[in-house]
Order: sequence, then C-alpha cells, then structure tokens
Amino acid sequence: MNYELIKIEQEGHVATLIINRPDALNALNAQMISEMQDWLRSVWYDDTIRVIIVTGDGKAFISGADIAELATMGVQDGMRKSATGQYLMKSFENIPKVVIAAINGFCFGGGMELALACDIRLASEKARMGLPEVKLGIIPGYGGTQRLARLVGAGRAKQMIFTGDFFKAQQCYEYGVVQEVYAPEELMAKAKEMANVIASRGPLAIKATKECVNRGLDMPLSNACDYEKLSFGAIAASADMKEGLNAFLEKREAEFKNE
Repeated sequence: MNYELIKIEQEGHVATLIINRPDALNALNAQMISEMQDWLRSVWYDDTIRVIIVTGDGKAFISGADIAELATMGVQDGMRKSATGQYLMKSFENIPKVVIAAINGFCFGGGMELALACDIRLASEKARMGLPEVKLGIIPGYGGTQRLARLVGAGRAKQMIFTGDFFKAQQCYEYGVVQEVYAPEELMAKAKEMANVIASRGPLAIKATKECVNRGLDMPLSNACDYEKLSFGAIAASADMKEGLNAFLEKREAEFKNE
C-alpha cells in the first residue's frame, strides 16, 4: 500500500508507523487520519505484526490538528470531525497489538490525543506535549478530555487543559503521562528495544492483557477480576501457554506460535 502522509517500516514482528508531513510539522489532517485508519484496518489481524511504534518525521510527533480544516466548521461539521478522530484513537487503543508512541518532538492537540490512545508513551528530552485547544476557543475533541483524566487524575488533567500550556518531557514523566524519557538520539533505539522484548513474549497473553486492562478500567473491580479469570482460563487452553511453561522448565527460550 502506498501512502502520502505516513510511512511504514517493518522489522520482524515490529512495525513502525512514521508520520510523514514534516513541512507542516506533521499537522493532523483528514487525509492523514484516513491513511492511518486504512493501515490499521489492513493489519488488524496480521499476526506477523505484534508491536507498533508510532513516531514523527522531523521535529514533530504531531504538532496538532490542521487549523485550516477547523476554521470553517459548524455544529455538524465539528461533531463529524470529532467522531472521525475519536474512531481513529479507539482503533489505536483497541487494536490487538501493543502500540508504543515514540514522541520525538512537538506533540500537541490531536498528536497528544493519539499518544494518549497508545499503550506506552516514550519521549525524547526535547519533546513538548500539551492540549492547547482552549487557546483557539475549542476543546480537545479526539478523546483527550477523557483519556488524560483517566491517566493523571481529574485535577491534573484540568490544569493541563484549562491552561493550554506546553509541558516538557520531564514534567510529563513526573505527571505520569509518559513512562520513560530518553536523549533524542536514543529514543528510537530504546523504543525498538522495548518493542522487540514485548514481541518476544507470548502474543496471546499480550493481547489478553491489553484487553483485560482496557475493559477492566470501565468495570467495577469485582467484574474486572471476573473478566480476567475468564481470559486466564482461555489462555490456559492454548498451545502457547504449554510452550511457555515447558520452555521455562527446560531452561530454553520459548517459541510462541500465537495459537
């Protein structure tokens, strides 16, 4: 598949999605959303890909939404645009693969909302993150008000959104927005190192864990534990579980087959 605004690279079980609009600081427009959605759809059941790294080309991860596309919106246009963006973020959140955001630079607005929809966020020391929509008289519309509050708590999320300020990578680490901060030249190597470690683990177990965590956050604890119990039982019948346990007992590396 040929895309204009994204590039795809794959090494082993790890695919890297590179946002490729550096002349516009990777501003998120309708075409980019469509291309990412199309690619995610095409690899949803592709078992050769177990981990996805998302990063940006140039100085930005994604610098925000394309303002020119927002300027002419009315009520219905705004709702449609929000729904389209939210659908993409849900796709990143729910795809049965681990998604790592390697935040290499500016990560504002829709870019931060995409990062929040990823499973793990790693940042360059030069990264700057924020949801500055209130400066334009609008609100985050791609799930940012909801995912940020669930991640860092309502008070911190309100502070970050109400001010519209930009936050350094270290601040975002301290707030719990990102999991690790690296020197710029180390970011992609560290992201790929983590991705390869995750890709080497039991793929069925990784998928089930992601689903348990995501679904469990919206359930009472007792219901979430029941869901975990059902998932554990399903995994117990898999060939991968038997391979993993036998490999441990035989002191060798497991060879998981995703079955």
